[in-house]
Amino acid sequence: MEFADLTAPEDGRLAANITHFARALRKAGFKLGPGRVLEAIRAVQATPFTGRADFFWVLHACLVTKREERVIFEQVFRLYWRDPRYLDHMMSLMLPQVKGSHDDRKAAPGEKRAAQSLLDLAPKPETPPGAEEYEIDASATASAAERLRRLDFEQMSVEEMAEARRMLSRLTIPVQPLISRRLGPGGGARIDRVATLRAALRQGDLMRLHHAKPRERWPNLVALCDISGSMSSYSRMVLHFLHAVMNAKGQGWARVHGFTFGTRLTNITRHLAARDVDVALAAAGAEAQDWQGGTRIGACLHQFNQDWGRRVLGQGAVVLLITDGLDRDPPEVLSREMARLHLSCRRLIWVNPLLRWDGFLPKAQGIRAMLPHCDAFRAGHSIASLQALALAVAQPHDQGERNRLLAHLRDGGNRAD
Repeated sequence: MEFADLTAPEDGRLAANITHFARALRKAGFKLGPGRVLEAIRAVQATPFTGRADFFWVLHACLVTKREERVIFEQVFRLYWRDPRYLDHMMSLMLPQVKGSHDDRKAAPGEKRAAQSLLDLAPKPETPPGAEEYEIDASATASAAERLRRLDFEQMSVEEMAEARRMLSRLTIPVQPLISRRLGPGGGARIDRVATLRAALRQGDLMRLHHAKPRERWPNLVALCDISGSMSSYSRMVLHFLHAVMNAKGQGWARVHGFTFGTRLTNITRHLAARDVDVALAAAGAEAQDWQGGTRIGACLHQFNQDWGRRVLGQGAVVLLITDGLDRDPPEVLSREMARLHLSCRRLIWVNPLLRWDGFLPKAQGIRAMLPHCDAFRAGHSIASLQALALAVAQPHDQGERNRLLAHLRDGGNRAD
């Protein structure tokens, strides 16, 4: 890309301009705190520039942490620092184009998102006194809540993330009770011989027959959440969801257990039991030392099966495995541990944010090794997908995308890497 000449402003407000530029990035979905903005300002002040692109790459090194953020950063940078009429340019991008106009270029999604972020920060024109106001009927348009419900977690701004957490705090996972082999008193067709004889001994005669029916019990819910670098944004929202389920009154589950894994397995069940969600996640984050690190799914599942499987998977537990399946361990190790986990629980539901892409296919070795051992394969990238996940847990025969992807593997798709 080309850069215009970047000279220091005459009023010497470079730090203020960088701060405003960081605010635009936050509007576009970047997670930037004051510390990183100060680091960028110090880096710009300390770096001896030798070319026109140095300024871009200094800010890029300080403010970009993910590969998918590069396109957004480049567009916001170009609109903010290069084009002197960037507001006019942004308006042309955000407004619909008339067929046959002089600018028929279709803006890329990243460019629209960058333009929207800067338009949100632009000063709003004041309405002159006495001007006539018009009311627009927007009843047919999608509401902000519906848009937020379907928005990808990684594309949310700070304000949208806060509202999404409030929406997740109201979600629950319904569960059906399990029929136990143990019998209890009731109006069943089976005669309870022990209770009948005891009553006859107390009364001195056989007065009536006592009946029994199978008891009902509630299963456990176990969540294994990947907190590696590629999953950190989604895992935080899933943990908010899990905290709401764990602390919901009358939620039906016998117990809810939470585990995180990246390069090691961490039990965060007691941390999520705190009533305040911020306190709970802060304690869980302090306990899990491998946030945004590497991924060793096979080794972590082996540790879970060996140390925790018998403790938490009894009584017909339902397991939620939240990961993208991108693993560094050998696929045979991952397949073996997935098979053991599947045999130890009642249902194994794999939640994968990669399902947000249309036409997703299981081409990675880790995904191919894990897919045959799960009962359902669901997305987990938005509030709507987590709501669908709650319904999938309540429906024992739900298969999600699993059958289609398994058919792809049988047809030879596993040979395409």
